[in-house]
Amino acid sequence: MDSSFAHKRLHELIEISRRLGERGDLAILGEGNTSAAVDDDRFFVKASGTQLAQASQETFVLVSRAKVLNLLTQPALTDEQIATGLREAVCDSSGKKPSVETLLHAYLLGLSGVEFVAHTHPTVVNMILCSTKARELIQGRLFPDEIVCCGPEPLFIEYRDPGIPLAKAVSTACDAYLDRRKEPPRSLLLQNHGLVVTGKTARQVETATYMWDKTARVLMGAALLGGANYLPASEVRRIKTRPDEKERENRICGCKEKES
Repeated sequence: MDSSFAHKRLHELIEISRRLGERGDLAILGEGNTSAAVDDDRFFVKASGTQLAQASQETFVLVSRAKVLNLLTQPALTDEQIATGLREAVCDSSGKKPSVETLLHAYLLGLSGVEFVAHTHPTVVNMILCSTKARELIQGRLFPDEIVCCGPEPLFIEYRDPGIPLAKAVSTACDAYLDRRKEPPRSLLLQNHGLVVTGKTARQVETATYMWDKTARVLMGAALLGGANYLPASEVRRIKTRPDEKERENRICGCKEKES
């Protein structure tokens, strides 16, 4: 592992975690967690019981993705066995305990192009996700910047217990999404839980989180004013593939794609 790269990656993770946590409507107290890949196996993830707003080097723990994913292949595990397995996945002797949602991060960081993951509990997003019309309300896209920053289609996950049940549900749903769209989801909406965004850069997951907060507010207002006027699917595809929109995304999110 290149220590200078790891240090830079951790610094980026700390900075976005603080900014997300300082916005009190995205995550309060110990809510939410973030992660960043260091190499093909290891990644930094928020330790259990820490707060995003107060993120520092001590907030994060370096873990082995392979060892974490191995837990998903085991038969039914007790909470104690899961906790032991997560501690054994730690790559250093810090003694810090990874969050139980490290399982979710381990899977998502293995998807093509995903190097950062941010999981938050935005108040307005959860107003929608905790409603009886959650799936119906998030079915369409509302405006161009939502598509540019959050992707053309979020992945909706029905409620599962955080930990192995949630990670398994996400992996199954992501596999189907990949088969259908040939790319990983940029946004995951967890019923009665919160928001997860993925990206190549720290800035990409940060902007997607902010844009989902705005999207949820717009959607709530539209619902109160007679219903959401979703963009036609043809317009969503057009916006996603427009060269000027792709260039704008690259500038906003700092994720310039390599030319072929």
